[in-house]
Amino acid sequence: MSHRTANIESTHKRVPGTPNASSEPLASRMRPRTLSEYVGQEHLLGPGRLLRRAIEQDAVRSCILWGPPGTGKTTLARIIAAESNAHFSPLSAVSAGVADLRRVVSEAQQRRTAGGERTLLFVDEIHRFNKSQQDAILPYVEDGTVIFIGATTENPSFEVNAPLLSRARVFVLHALTDEEIAAIVAQALADPVRGLGEQALRLTDEGRAALVNLANGDARFALNTLEIAALAADTTDEAGILVITDETVMEAAQRRAAVYDQGGDAHYDAISALHKSLRDSDPDATLYWMGRMLESGEDPLFVARRLVRAASEDIGLADPQALVVAMAAQQAVHFIGMPEGALALAEAAMYLAVAPKSNALYRAYKAVQADVAETRNDPVPLHLRNAPTGLMKGLGYGKGYQYAHDTTDAVVAQEHLPANLRGRRYYEPTERGVEARISQRLAERRERIAALRSAPKEG
Repeated sequence: MSHRTANIESTHKRVPGTPNASSEPLASRMRPRTLSEYVGQEHLLGPGRLLRRAIEQDAVRSCILWGPPGTGKTTLARIIAAESNAHFSPLSAVSAGVADLRRVVSEAQQRRTAGGERTLLFVDEIHRFNKSQQDAILPYVEDGTVIFIGATTENPSFEVNAPLLSRARVFVLHALTDEEIAAIVAQALADPVRGLGEQALRLTDEGRAALVNLANGDARFALNTLEIAALAADTTDEAGILVITDETVMEAAQRRAAVYDQGGDAHYDAISALHKSLRDSDPDATLYWMGRMLESGEDPLFVARRLVRAASEDIGLADPQALVVAMAAQQAVHFIGMPEGALALAEAAMYLAVAPKSNALYRAYKAVQADVAETRNDPVPLHLRNAPTGLMKGLGYGKGYQYAHDTTDAVVAQEHLPANLRGRRYYEPTERGVEARISQRLAERRERIAALRSAPKEG
């Protein structure tokens, strides 16, 4: 939810569906009613911006508002309905179904026929609608029965059907800044009509800083916490004014505003940040992102799986011990559980972060995958096949095979790839970590093979 400091005695028209009861939660009472009261999202609503022009010109078409909780998605939809003189019909995808959609559409058709009034269909958490439910909206968006606005905290690219997505413009809302949250809190404290202005409260500087910090850009969380803190405040200053301290705020909040969802974008963004920090050998960032995930309730085995993957993909044979350490951490977490298992994961993550890096193994296997998929899969060369029966020996199975251990250096000059891939090299080790020694050993082997092949044949 976003707000802008405004004249609270304003006679602007009231947003449809906004109640006006003193028993409402503070966050609901302080909901902005017009664009002039709205705080934040300047990239969308600043002077001359596309969405602001569309609202002011009554030209808003179907759209999807994508952003974190408490950034003003529902509020913005209400304001658009008010500015468009459209009937506001809200649905929550958590509880609504196709029958509810049909009811809204039927009512919209009746309003349109009776007096030409338009209907704005607002679907909160649109990502929770399944494919058939999303498809049910399409015909009425197409024929203009409703102006559709969806709100979601999840990436529409993955959560909204392509047909609906192609008919709705996506607008991205950002988490509010600390300054914007502070302005919203100040307005709520000062407003005697919708806010807490009549209660003679004073929020200390430390209390304000704590509240803003805990909100994580979520205005609804900030206002809900402020309201509880106002009820919990029991200390007065010399003037008899109730003082809200940082301790009161912390008691009221109990926790930081959630910005992490194990099934949502934050989940994948955080694991991406962890993996890339590890790949870039940044132990501090690696530890931070892992800690942020675990402390937010992430499945520790999900983190362990990514560490195992990174050990093979980004370190490989530059430090073969990396995979051993990653698997040991997985076993430790499985054995002792959480929260104790977090330290095992931290140890593995740190080991991987500071280990020498090589993606030579990863590149080698990708090249193998490509050849398997794109080239003819020739039979195994005869000399590499086992010959357990006389028939197979008669067909040449195993003929000419050279047993490496029969030589002094265990190196033989024979081909091991199918004929169509002869000479192909997949694994090219780096000069980092253990791979430097591997590179040297492979170079020596190739030189030895070249010498054997150039040597005069006996007999």
